[in-house]
Amino acid sequence: MERIKPRTLSGFMELLPGPQAQMDAVMQVLRDTYALYGFTNIDTPAIEAAEVLLAKGGGETEKQIYRFMKGDHDLALRFDLTVPLAKYVAMHYGELAFPFRRCQIGKVYRGERSQRGRFREFYQADIDVIGDGSLDISNDAEMPAVICQVFRKLGIERFCIRINNRKILNGLFAYLGVGEQAGAVMTAVDKLEKIGRDKVLDLLVDLGVESNNTGELLDILASDDPMGTLAALAGKNETLDLGIEELKAVTGLLPTLGVPDDKWRVDLTIARGLDYYTGTVYETQLLDHPEVGSVCSGGRYDDLAGYYTDKKLPGVGLSIGVTRLFYILQEQGLLNEDLPTAPCDALVIPLGEDMGYAMACATVLRQAGVRTQVYTEKKKTKAKFAYADKLAVPYAVVVGSDEEASGTVGLKDLRAGGQVTVSAAEAAEIIKKSIARHVKPVKGE
Repeated sequence: MERIKPRTLSGFMELLPGPQAQMDAVMQVLRDTYALYGFTNIDTPAIEAAEVLLAKGGGETEKQIYRFMKGDHDLALRFDLTVPLAKYVAMHYGELAFPFRRCQIGKVYRGERSQRGRFREFYQADIDVIGDGSLDISNDAEMPAVICQVFRKLGIERFCIRINNRKILNGLFAYLGVGEQAGAVMTAVDKLEKIGRDKVLDLLVDLGVESNNTGELLDILASDDPMGTLAALAGKNETLDLGIEELKAVTGLLPTLGVPDDKWRVDLTIARGLDYYTGTVYETQLLDHPEVGSVCSGGRYDDLAGYYTDKKLPGVGLSIGVTRLFYILQEQGLLNEDLPTAPCDALVIPLGEDMGYAMACATVLRQAGVRTQVYTEKKKTKAKFAYADKLAVPYAVVVGSDEEASGTVGLKDLRAGGQVTVSAAEAAEIIKKSIARHVKPVKGE
């Protein structure tokens, strides 16, 4: 039989058990934080009808989507979690309570070119608030608060949430006479940080934007005092005024939500590439690693579900690219090496062939809440301890005929050394007191 060389496709992440435990810890922080803010967890299928996913896609989205035929069915893998959410809310409108607050962590798929830190299969961790007919602007302010809480719980302190409003950009484009090209101009502006002012100028000229207006536009967007610059433009355009009003409302609430001033700033260059955003937009940057771009983004959308229902269902949300964030933390050596990655807290090691007492002791430990595994293979004692070392298990619970006769166990601390003879119940209490359960996934600053 010809052997097939095992391999993982480019752009797909596959982790060994230790790093996987670190990834799981990162996602648990996300789940716990989202729950603090009252978000309900849901799940949606990874495969949808292509027409559902592409209802408001097209353009680059359609080029990147994994699409295939199965019989007569035109199917596609989801490329984000927001469009499936719109379908979900439209389908279950009568069964949901609004505003509907949802969180979801799941894999998404994009057939883009695989490169450093960018994957074709990756986890996103999303939250969204969906309103019925309307949605108060205070929900937009809550998103930076969630981002701030998540990053701090992960142990990441040096980050900045950049905030803008698409209405401001649309109003500026209309004021400067490029409103008809707003979509293309928005895309060019969104590349300002990546390619620089001169190349964006070239792009705008290619779009037919007059050179004097091009310069004025970029001067406004690059202002060191964005709110002051916007104040001077008040009354120039109705959409611009509305965007300014919304931005003031959002930023004005941030202190009450516990977001420190040094964790956010207004950035008029933030546009977000997806065309369904209509108001507030966010991007989050790691200050020590600006080269990786945004690791958390999102914004307001007024009518994402319009392709599925005639009901107006506005929403606001954010998405954390978990796989990308984890890759960055791993590559930069920022993951906390003290984070427990062992699959269990205690390995029960039988010294004889009788497994009955070993299993009984394991049951006592598990009932007390200690994650426990029994070494069942008939190997030498040295091999059993080597197994525990390789898994980084903190405790070995040694049981033999003497322990069985006395109703005790030998509890060995595999990290610090030393062994004591105690009952299984006493061993459980010792283990529980010494195991660190709340170590942050990222090293402290």
